[in-house]
Amino acid sequence: MGNTFGKLFTLTTFGESHGAAVGGVIDGMPAGIDIDLDFIQSELNRRRPGQSKLTTSRKEADKVELLSGVFEGKSTGCPIGFIVRNENQHSQDYENLRTLFRPSHADFTYYNKFGVRDHRGGGRSSARITISRVVGGALAKLALRQTGISIQAYTSQVGNIALERDYHQYDLSLTETNAVRCPDAEKAEEMAALIEQVKAEGDTIGGVITCVIKGCPVGLGEPEFNKLHAQLGSAMLGINAVKGFEYGEGFAGIAQRGSEQNDRFTVGHGSSVTTLTNHSGGIQGGISNGQDIYFRVAFKPVATLLRSQETVDLEGNPTTFTAHGRHDPCVLPRAVPVVEAMAAMVILDNYLCLSAYKK
Repeated sequence: MGNTFGKLFTLTTFGESHGAAVGGVIDGMPAGIDIDLDFIQSELNRRRPGQSKLTTSRKEADKVELLSGVFEGKSTGCPIGFIVRNENQHSQDYENLRTLFRPSHADFTYYNKFGVRDHRGGGRSSARITISRVVGGALAKLALRQTGISIQAYTSQVGNIALERDYHQYDLSLTETNAVRCPDAEKAEEMAALIEQVKAEGDTIGGVITCVIKGCPVGLGEPEFNKLHAQLGSAMLGINAVKGFEYGEGFAGIAQRGSEQNDRFTVGHGSSVTTLTNHSGGIQGGISNGQDIYFRVAFKPVATLLRSQETVDLEGNPTTFTAHGRHDPCVLPRAVPVVEAMAAMVILDNYLCLSAYKK
């Protein structure tokens, strides 16, 4: 259970970190969408390991193979099956983890729920499974191109090094110009230095990714249990290592008065109704209001440390261990495309629901 995401546009994933492959099936992709395989691969390249000295050194091409649902470069409306083969597993690096529980990993909970677990890289709980989400998100982005909706995420904080909260202050097109994926070059250098420092110490560091969605029409989301911000929050909190989600002004807004927070309505260009401010983050009453949707996602420090840690084995006996293998000292740079992918699938799913309402 729990391996399928979405309502009309759905993604069902399969695979483990050290299995033969990871992959998925997309259902609900509209027919006639141009399928740009190079774009899908480029999205995977943004997520893949080994892309800089700030990430794990695991070398994977992460080449996607589309198995169905595409004919002569266009989606057919049928399920799109895809696969990405694992090619550079070092399963022996995890042999010392076979009989113990790693702190802050899913080892203990998986073992107690299922009675069995794959100790090699975390198996199904590994962040490598997000490959399928990135492919699904890339396909969703291709469909959203026809609607004028764009999605841009970026690293806005690593440790205590943070950008200002207002995304309008930055040229988000610069996000891909550095390994941290931060649109501020000076801050990006500071963030990179911090990541390298904690890596040298065998430690890890967390941070925040900000995401901005532009061009959404009014009406995405539902008024009760499927509010748009709740769907986005659920999608983000389902990403490995995510510990927090806030949209609009979020927690910072509680220090202000209602007179400061309220987004007053006015008439804009073409006699359309708009708001003077956007403290609400583009969502009111759980439904998009046509303004930019923006939110922040907090990622904890990676739980795997290359230093000695105390834990217990399967029998509950105290022990210590040191992790081996290749691990990210900070997940933020590779998580940016994952955040975008999950947002794209949520927005497309709701766009299709809105279209169904209007028929």
